[in-house]
Amino acid sequence: MNSDERITAARALLNNPLFERLMDDLEAAAVNGCVNAKLTDHESRAAFAAEVRAIRNFRGKLKFLTEQAKSEGTGAPA
Repeated sequence: MNSDERITAARALLNNPLFERLMDDLEAAAVNGCVNAKLTDHESRAAFAAEVRAIRNFRGKLKFLTEQAKSEGTGAPA
């Protein structure tokens, strides 16, 4: 998969309302799991927190790809 194909795929995911809703639901479930874990269950709390970070990082990477394409398309310096 070349760079243009990755950018197109990232845009398609970000523009898909189902993907947005799915990511929102996954993130909310992980946050709720972290908040509602037993006070002594540090492993579960850490796992839920890691899941939230992974979801947010994935979204950030998709947004970065699309923003990078916009800046390259306008000739702006990187």
